[in-house]
Amino acid sequence: MHREFLMGNEAIALGALAAGVNIACGYPGTPSTEILETMGKRAPERVHVEWSVNEKAALEVAAGAAYAGARALVTMKQVGLNVASDPLMSLEYIGVKGGMVIVVADDPGPISSQTEQDTRTFAAYSKVPCFDPSSVPEAYQMVQDAFALSEELSTPVFLRPTTRIDHAYQAFDVVDEEDWPLHEAEGFVKDSSRWVIFPRLSVVNHAKIERRNAELSGRLSAYKGNFVVPETGNRSDGRRLGIATHGINYSYVQECLTGADNVRILRVGTPFPFPEQLALEFLQDMDEVLCVEELDPVIERALISVCGKYHLNVRIHGKLTGDVKPSGENSVDYVGEVLDAFLERGATQGGGTTPVSAPQLPVRPPVLCAGCPHRASFYAVKRAMRGKKTIFCGDIGCYTLGNAQPLDMCDTCLCMGAGINIAQGVFHIEPDTHAFAFVGDSTFFASGTTGVVNAYYNQARMTLVVLDNSTTAMTGHQPHPGTGRTIRGEVVSAVSMEAVLRAIGLTTVEVVNPLDQAAAIETVKRVDAEPGVKAIIFRSPCVALVKPKNRSHVDADKCIACGTCYRQLGCPALVPQTDGRVQIDQSQCTGCTLCEQVCPAGAIFGGVII
Repeated sequence: MHREFLMGNEAIALGALAAGVNIACGYPGTPSTEILETMGKRAPERVHVEWSVNEKAALEVAAGAAYAGARALVTMKQVGLNVASDPLMSLEYIGVKGGMVIVVADDPGPISSQTEQDTRTFAAYSKVPCFDPSSVPEAYQMVQDAFALSEELSTPVFLRPTTRIDHAYQAFDVVDEEDWPLHEAEGFVKDSSRWVIFPRLSVVNHAKIERRNAELSGRLSAYKGNFVVPETGNRSDGRRLGIATHGINYSYVQECLTGADNVRILRVGTPFPFPEQLALEFLQDMDEVLCVEELDPVIERALISVCGKYHLNVRIHGKLTGDVKPSGENSVDYVGEVLDAFLERGATQGGGTTPVSAPQLPVRPPVLCAGCPHRASFYAVKRAMRGKKTIFCGDIGCYTLGNAQPLDMCDTCLCMGAGINIAQGVFHIEPDTHAFAFVGDSTFFASGTTGVVNAYYNQARMTLVVLDNSTTAMTGHQPHPGTGRTIRGEVVSAVSMEAVLRAIGLTTVEVVNPLDQAAAIETVKRVDAEPGVKAIIFRSPCVALVKPKNRSHVDADKCIACGTCYRQLGCPALVPQTDGRVQIDQSQCTGCTLCEQVCPAGAIFGGVII
C-alpha cells in the first residue's frame, strides 16, 4: 500500500484496477470523464480501455466481456444512462458472468448537464443494485465492493458518485500497482437458454430478481457503507430527532452539527435495494426525522414506506414536505439552514459559527472561447440565411453556446443528436422553412448518423452542419473515431465523415474553413439551395489544440467606433472602450481574423487564418 492524493474519479479508476478489472469502456461526459482518462494513463496493457462511440456501445461491449467472465467497468454521466438504458434494462434480466460496474456520475445543479436526474431512482426502476459513496476513499472502496457483489449475484451494479465526489481530492492509502490483480476470465460458454433473451426467460428471471433484491436489502443493512450514528445525549426539549442522509450530504450534515444537537444519523450507502432493517433500527423511538438528500426524495420515500409497513408513528420531513428544496445542488450553508429550522436552533453556519455574508459573485455567462471556429461557423450561416425563414437546431457541446447573444443561432437543443431529427420534424410541418441542424464531430459519431439516415430515407429537405474542431472539446479534448487516435494515444485509421455521409446517399457534402468567411458564406448559400439532405463540414481545429501564429490589432485611427465587431460576434477578446472604439485583449486573441473580415472600416489587422 502507498498513499496518494487523488481526485474522486482517479480513485474510482484505481479502485477498479485494484479489483482486477479486465476492460473499461465509456463515453466522455462531465463529471465522469476523468475515470476513463485515468484508466487510459495508468491501466496496464493487459486491460483493454476504450472511448466507445456512445454509452449504448460502451455498455454492450462491456456486456460481451462480462458474458465471457471478465470484470468490466463502464463510465458515463447521468444523461448518458438514458442512451445506455436500452441494453441495460434487458441486461439486468439476462445477467452477467463476470462482474460489471456501471459508474454513473450524477450532476446536481446541474453544473454541466441538461437534467438533474437521479441514478438512485433509475436503480429502483431498472432493479440494479446501487452504491452511493460519500467521500473519495469510500468511492475507491465501493467500486471494489460493487465488483464483488456483481460477480456474486451475476448482475450489473451501479456506482453513483456526484460532482462533489468526482471532483473532490483526498489523500489515502491505495493498493500498489504491482499488486493489482488480473481477474481470470473463463471465456464465453455457449448457452442460448442463458444469453438469448426470450419472453419466457424474462418472466422467470424477473421473479428471481425481485426475490434477490428483497434478500439483498437485508444483507445490505449490515454493509459497512450503511450505518447509524447514535445520539450523544438527550435533547432539552425532549424530542427524539434523526437525520437520514447519503453521499456528499453526509459530509455536509456532519459539518453543520454540533455536539449539543443530540440527533441520530442514518447514512445510506446503498440506496437500492434499500437497507430496510437498518432503517427500522434507526426509526425506533424517533419522533421526527429529516431527510437531507439530492436530488430525488429516495430516502424520504423509503422511510415513509418503512413507517407504514411497521406501523411506526414517526414524522418524516424532507422534499415531499417542503422542508428541503425539491431541486438543485445542496451546499454546507444550505444544509446548515435546513438543520437550523429542523432543530429549532439559532441561525448558524457550519455547526455554530457566526454567518458571514459572502460578496455577490459577478455574473459570468458561458461564452464561446476567443477565436473559437464555431463562432465563425454560426456567423457564416447567419449571414448567408439573412432574411429567409430558417430554423437553427442545436445540439449538446461547446456549440450550444451559439444560443447566446449576439449570435442567437440555437433555436432548439434537446439531447445529443436530436437536432438532426428535430429539423426534419419542423420541415415536414413547414416545408417552406430552411431547416439547419448543427452537430459536433464527436456527436456526429455518437448519435448523429442515425438522424442523417432517417432524413435521407424519409426525404426531408435539410442542411446538416458538422462543426468539426477535431476533438471532443466540451468534456476535455478526448479523441473520437474521426481523430485517428485512441484513448491511449495509439494512431489508427480515422473514420471519414465525408465518406460516411456519401455512403448514406448524400450527394452534396462540402468541406470549408469557417474562418474564411467569404468562402464559408458562399458555401452555405450554394448548399442550402440544393434539394434533399445535404451537408456542410466546417473544419477548423479547436483553439486549445493550436497555438496562435499571430494576433489581431486595432488601428485606432481607422476605427470608426461602429461596434460592428463586438456587437455581431461577441468575441471576449474584443473589448469596447468608453469612446465606442474597440481594443483587442492580446491575452485572449488567437489571430483567427474573423473580426478583421467583419470590420467595415478595415481597422483590424495582423491575424493569420489557421
